[in-house]
Amino acid sequence: MAKQAVLEITDGKVEEALRGLLKRLLEKKVVDAILIPKAAPPGNSYVQSLIRDPEKLSGTSLLAPTMPVQSARVVSHLTFKGLGQKVLAVLKPCEVRAVVELVKFLQVKQENLYLMSVDCPGTFEVMDYAKMSEEAVGGEGLERVLREGMENGEVNPPAGYHFRTACQMCEYPVVEADVYLKLFGYKAQEKIGIEVGDRLHGEIEEKGILSFSAEEPAKRSEVVNKVVAARTKKRDEAFSEFKEVTKDLRSFLDRFSTCVRCHNCMVACPICYCKECVFRTSVFEHEGDQFLRWADRKGAVRMPTDTLMFHLIRLSHMVTSCIGCGLCESACPSRLPVATLFRSVGEKVQKMFQYVPGRKVDEVPPVATFREDELKLESGAL
Repeated sequence: MAKQAVLEITDGKVEEALRGLLKRLLEKKVVDAILIPKAAPPGNSYVQSLIRDPEKLSGTSLLAPTMPVQSARVVSHLTFKGLGQKVLAVLKPCEVRAVVELVKFLQVKQENLYLMSVDCPGTFEVMDYAKMSEEAVGGEGLERVLREGMENGEVNPPAGYHFRTACQMCEYPVVEADVYLKLFGYKAQEKIGIEVGDRLHGEIEEKGILSFSAEEPAKRSEVVNKVVAARTKKRDEAFSEFKEVTKDLRSFLDRFSTCVRCHNCMVACPICYCKECVFRTSVFEHEGDQFLRWADRKGAVRMPTDTLMFHLIRLSHMVTSCIGCGLCESACPSRLPVATLFRSVGEKVQKMFQYVPGRKVDEVPPVATFREDELKLESGAL
């Protein structure tokens, strides 16, 4: 059973207190390395960094509100062939959920891997965050403003900026992890709630890093529910608008007409892990005469071909496990609403199978099971 603690903050120095906690975890050998976002020169972005030297924690941030990559992919690369030492991966909630899904598909090995996460106010596109930093509205000042808003669930971006589309409609700003930091409902300039799971709380308490006796503020559940309700409302509005714009095949093709089949969305997606993907084979490498026959039959054919097929195949393969991180949309050079497409379809399919991706490791994904007539049963046809 998870245990509760509180991290006391001195003089409002939140990042310093959090780095101090991480430093103690390394120094006292609770873990051997930490994977965590660290500021990249010139300080206008963050990149995941694997740190073993406690002194190298300078410049790291558990709360950095930007997401250059889906870190579940990094965790997969790190653990795929096994870890001989203990690593603590600091991830955002959607990244934790993606890791949970990848564990089910044998793309992440849990042995010696520990997850740490934190309540998420939302993230900004990489270039927006870089611009904010240049305008001196990013960095620790921005993180402080976001933390203060999280106390009452009033999280607003700086004027002229907005959170990523996926974050605006994310209903899972809170997840479970081996070490979890709580900001919603807390006055974070004074203290932060910490929940530690079964795998670590014994060692952490034994080594005097934290003492477990705290209870979370009574208003935390109310604040979390408030945030989730606002995001769910935004999600439903986005789905309704998208459905209206893509109400038939013709309108869908029109909306995605600028897709160049660059595969960026596929590369960014943590669930698209297949080494032998059909789009990396010769299946869509047609002979020149085939293109000419299509052009002859239709009079003209768009190039590159198969852009619709690309999205449909991706949907059919991974939509039940889409955790809604939105990195697909962030990676799209044409700024197509890829995240809204996958989330809107995913919401229906996941609901049909009564499946919540990334919730529990022991919940089997629909694509890994078979039941006779399952589609008829799940859709209500029987």
